[in-house]
Amino acid sequence: MTRTRRIVAIFGPTGIGKTTVALALAERLRAEGEDPAAVSGDALQLYRGLETLTGAPDAAERARLEHRLVATIPLTAASSAGAFARAAHTEIDGLLAQGRRPIVVGGTGLYLRAALADLDLRPPVDAAIRERRRVQLETLGATALHAELAERAPATAAAIRRQDAQRVTRALELLDAGLEPTPGTEASQLWTADLRRPTLLAGLTMDRDELVRRIEARVDAMVAAGAAEEVRAADAAGASPGARQALGFQALLDGDIEAMKAQTRRYAKRQLTWMRKLPDVRLVDLTDRAPGDVAAELHGMIR
Repeated sequence: MTRTRRIVAIFGPTGIGKTTVALALAERLRAEGEDPAAVSGDALQLYRGLETLTGAPDAAERARLEHRLVATIPLTAASSAGAFARAAHTEIDGLLAQGRRPIVVGGTGLYLRAALADLDLRPPVDAAIRERRRVQLETLGATALHAELAERAPATAAAIRRQDAQRVTRALELLDAGLEPTPGTEASQLWTADLRRPTLLAGLTMDRDELVRRIEARVDAMVAAGAAEEVRAADAAGASPGARQALGFQALLDGDIEAMKAQTRRYAKRQLTWMRKLPDVRLVDLTDRAPGDVAAELHGMIR
């Protein structure tokens, strides 16, 4: 009988080098006869046509390690935590059934939990309500809808950023459907210790100054690789509100690279703050360390 392998979840702030560490770990596992595969825990890497902006693994990286849930849906598609959870569970369970080890590689928050745990999300609302709110979002913008939410459900609005179009719209849809969105609604489920499968939770950290340098270099590399052109093409193709949540999407449309860097730095800070509060996470400091050295430490944790 094939022994069930423990999932490895490698997560941490944007730009820290999660994919590189996952590749190095996969090489160690293959040397022992395993056949690991990565499962993306990043909601925005789902979108086909935003690979540069979202930092999705490139062709060379995917040749070194199979990656699931990368570039699987069109730019115009709607996405949700519930749909992502179903897809991630299918991929993870399928790999385990084959005796392969899933390496979940992602950021933080709701979608990482969606990949690793069961979500108790509010029910879907009528399609007519969703369409009406979608049109309002496109014509009025997220800030205007957030103002409406603040009038109707102040506590919920206080837990959602004004620019977070997806969550603002979802809260209004629930209100329109006669359902009460609790403060934070789905975001209140950012983590649980009750995971579906045995999992090593490896949270990557780094000296703040070094991380900032990596983030700024990463944004410059994205721009040099054509991220701005990618965003303009996505905009012209009618990218969905979900796709437009990709970090830097609007900033690059506006031609403001420095704004993208500032947004990314702030996001990374929030990710680190969240991650350090998690129960059962094994924090691994990458400061001044090679990916192979970090992979060796993770390999020791597995064994």
